[in-house]
Amino acid sequence: MGEWAFLGSLLDAVQLQSPLVGRLWLVVMLIFRILVLATVGGAVFEDEQEEFVCNTLQPGCRQTCYDRAFPVSHYRFWLFHILLLSAPPVLFVIYSVHRAGKEAGGADAGPGPPPRRRCYLLSVALRLLAELAFLAGQALLYGFRVAPHFACAGPPCPHTVDCFVSRPTEKTVFVLFYFAVGLLSALLSVAELGHLLWKGRPRAGRRRQGAERDGRRHRARGEARQPLPPPPAPPSRRPRPAPRAPPAYAPPAPAGDSEGGSGRGKASLATVRQDLAV
Repeated sequence: MGEWAFLGSLLDAVQLQSPLVGRLWLVVMLIFRILVLATVGGAVFEDEQEEFVCNTLQPGCRQTCYDRAFPVSHYRFWLFHILLLSAPPVLFVIYSVHRAGKEAGGADAGPGPPPRRRCYLLSVALRLLAELAFLAGQALLYGFRVAPHFACAGPPCPHTVDCFVSRPTEKTVFVLFYFAVGLLSALLSVAELGHLLWKGRPRAGRRRQGAERDGRRHRARGEARQPLPPPPAPPSRRPRPAPRAPPAYAPPAPAGDSEGGSGRGKASLATVRQDLAV
C-alpha cells in the first residue's frame, strides 16, 4: 500500500489548482479506483491464472489457452490505466512547483497564473484522451462479461480444449463496475474541460479590457505631466495714422472772403462783356 499512498499524496496536491469538478474527479480516482482496486481487485483477480483449469495434461497447453483468453490481466490493465491517468496531474504538480520556485527567486518575469492555467487545461485534455483510449481498449479486450467457459484450440494443445474461469460472476460485476467508473470519470473530465474553457474566455476579455484601460490611464498621466506650451503671441498690427488736423494756431478763414471773391468775379465778367460789345 506504500506506492498507493505516495500516488494519492501526489494527486491530492492537484486539488489546489482544480475547480470543483476536478475535485470530484479526484474523489472518484482515489476512492472508486485506487482504493477499490487495492483492496478488492487484488483479491478477485490474484488467482485467475492458478484457477484457470483446462481438461488436458499437455504441457504448456493451459498457459497458452490462458494467454489467448486474457492477453492482459484485468488487474495489471487497470493498474497501468491508473498510472497513465495519474501522469498528467503529476506532471502539472511538478511544473507548478518548478514555476513557483522560479517566481520566488525572481528569475521569471512573466505572469504566473495564465501559463499554469494553460498547463492544467492541457493535463485535463490528456487525461480525457487516456480515459477514452482505455475504455475502448477494455471493451475490445474483455467486453462486458467474463465467460465461465473458454474453448481453446491450436498448438501445443493436441485438440480443442475446454478451459474454465474461476468466479466468473464476481469478475463480471467488477468489470462492469470499473467500466461505469471510467464513464463517470470521462464525463467529469469533459465537464471540467468545458468549465475551464468557458471560464477562461471572459477572464481573457476582462484582462484585455483592463490592459487597454491601464494603457489609457498611463497615456493620460503622461500627457498631464508634460508642460503646457506657451500661448501664441497676438499678431502685430500697426496703428492707422490719424487724420491730420489743422494746427491749433491757424486762424479760421473769414466768412466774408468768399462773398468778396464771388463779387470780384462778377465784376470782371461784366467788364469782359463790355469790351466784347465795343
